[in-house]
Amino acid sequence: MAQPLRDPQALQQQLRDFQELQRQMQFILAQRQQLSLQVEEIKLAETEIAKVDKGIYRAIGPLLVETTKSEANTTLKERRELFETRITVLGKQEEKLRPRLDELRAKLEAALQQQGKAV
Repeated sequence: MAQPLRDPQALQQQLRDFQELQRQMQFILAQRQQLSLQVEEIKLAETEIAKVDKGIYRAIGPLLVETTKSEANTTLKERRELFETRITVLGKQEEKLRPRLDELRAKLEAALQQQGKAV
């Protein structure tokens, strides 16, 4: 079990570190969720493209430009692969961050329990 912190300054530093790790974790989770939604949208677009025989348009800024089915599929596949790779990287970052977050949480809880007994 984690050794409780007795020094108030060390406890405050640990709390700041914990809060920063929480912010990082929230950012990672939000990014993963956003990318996952984009991957789902791309999969839906790929399904719809498979149904269409003509008239595929691509948004470029405020314009819609006609494109071929092959180009559209290639573009969507590349974007999906990029997003899936990024999701994997974020998952690895989360795996590295979670143990540190759990360790700091345990230290802080032990310190708070120790202070509660001292009062």
